[in-house]
Amino acid sequence: MSRSRFQHINYPIVLRMIAWLLLIEAFFMLVPMGIAIYFNESRVALSFGASAAITVISGAMMTFFIQPTSKTMRKREGLLLTAIVWVFFSLFGMLPFLLSGTIKNVTDAFFETMAGFTTTGATVLTGMENLPHGIVFWRSMMQWIGGMGIILFTLAVLPMLNVRGGVSLFNSEVTGITHEKLRPRVSQTAKQLWLIYLIFTVVMATLLMVGDMSWFDSLCYTMATVSTGGYTTSDAGLWFAGSTYEHVVVMVFMFLCGVNFTLIYKVVARGQFRALRFNDTFKWYVFVIILFSASVFIYMNIKGFGQSVGERVELSLFDTISSITSTGFASYKYEVSGGFISILMMTLMFFGGMAGSTSGGAKIDRMMVLIKNTRNELYRIVHSNAVTSVRVDGKSMAHELVEKVIAFLAIYVLVFVVVAVALTLMDVPIFDALFTSMSTLSNMGFGCGVTDGVGAYAALPVGAKWLLAFEMMVGRLELFTVLALFTRTFWIKD
Repeated sequence: MSRSRFQHINYPIVLRMIAWLLLIEAFFMLVPMGIAIYFNESRVALSFGASAAITVISGAMMTFFIQPTSKTMRKREGLLLTAIVWVFFSLFGMLPFLLSGTIKNVTDAFFETMAGFTTTGATVLTGMENLPHGIVFWRSMMQWIGGMGIILFTLAVLPMLNVRGGVSLFNSEVTGITHEKLRPRVSQTAKQLWLIYLIFTVVMATLLMVGDMSWFDSLCYTMATVSTGGYTTSDAGLWFAGSTYEHVVVMVFMFLCGVNFTLIYKVVARGQFRALRFNDTFKWYVFVIILFSASVFIYMNIKGFGQSVGERVELSLFDTISSITSTGFASYKYEVSGGFISILMMTLMFFGGMAGSTSGGAKIDRMMVLIKNTRNELYRIVHSNAVTSVRVDGKSMAHELVEKVIAFLAIYVLVFVVVAVALTLMDVPIFDALFTSMSTLSNMGFGCGVTDGVGAYAALPVGAKWLLAFEMMVGRLELFTVLALFTRTFWIKD
């Protein structure tokens, strides 16, 4: 095949961007190194120092030797960069685990790191209480970085990208059907979104410190909550380690971080309360939480779970919000419920929070469009000449967007099933395979059966870990950004 048939892709600018991103990642590594020094963990501090040095040298060499002749970054370059930067971040981000001896092999280290950056929260580690503080902090910090997005952070701190493919990068990483900018320049929008994220982080950490939680646990749980990641600092988890006050604080911020950040900005910064009142997706989000919480509460009463009505209310709300936002904090083992609650949680994983939030899943925006479109199609069976449209927030949605939503959901289910089937070929029980596949695709991290429990993912075969790590990335970038790289049209001219 002649080279002229290949699409022109500006690889130098992609690699140059990755180099800058690696320098940023190295800077982040200095924070857990400082934590390790504070707690007198010299070996861990050295491992972070060495990891940061390796990352800086790699990024600097790429910056020095790669000199793009063109600064143009089109849609193809944006898609390629957005997808592979998560691989690069994970490859370098796993170095502290390996160099400190916390994780002994590359497969587990890469899996843990990808689960962190994609905010999935699945883990191969056990004995969290005995892990070095620097490592525990790095796990939570990876989720915090990935929660709002690696590319979005770069757009905020490197405004030059606004004229070098910034829109393409923004659209490739930010979740949702459409992408609304708060400011004319993409870099300004990225700064506003990160500002909200930082405010949530500071406020939540402060509230947790007011309670009985230590400053270290407060910071770790804050980063794991606002990113809807779900990593914990103990094997017991947040539910058993925290008080009712702390549970409520976490529930509030899980809920808020499942809301579209653009909508939050409009309400808080601009005082546009009408935007919240007339937002259909927000109404659906609240309705689903109430409906599923009530279902779990009723089932708990029937089965006698919990010591009191108040505890059942708290349990049902906590697990529902944790599931729909893909945070993954759990209150108990779902198998003891007989499977009913597991199915409800699996359904919530699929729904996900609102687009433009830090939550995973297919997003409730798409589920709303699917249900409204299905209702229209059923109406047209009886009224064949009727002209219908899907209306969101009082406006008709373009037919092309509706088709894109349907295609997304179809591919989402296809990926979920294909990965589950592949897991069964690796001797994972069928329901466990289905639950695990949905959990990783939705960036949830919940386990079931063979993957249930702290560190249970370590028992999976090597091939399953690499497959699930890939599925995490596909889910975090909402399918199309990654899967487009595997199409012929991305690389070959028609």
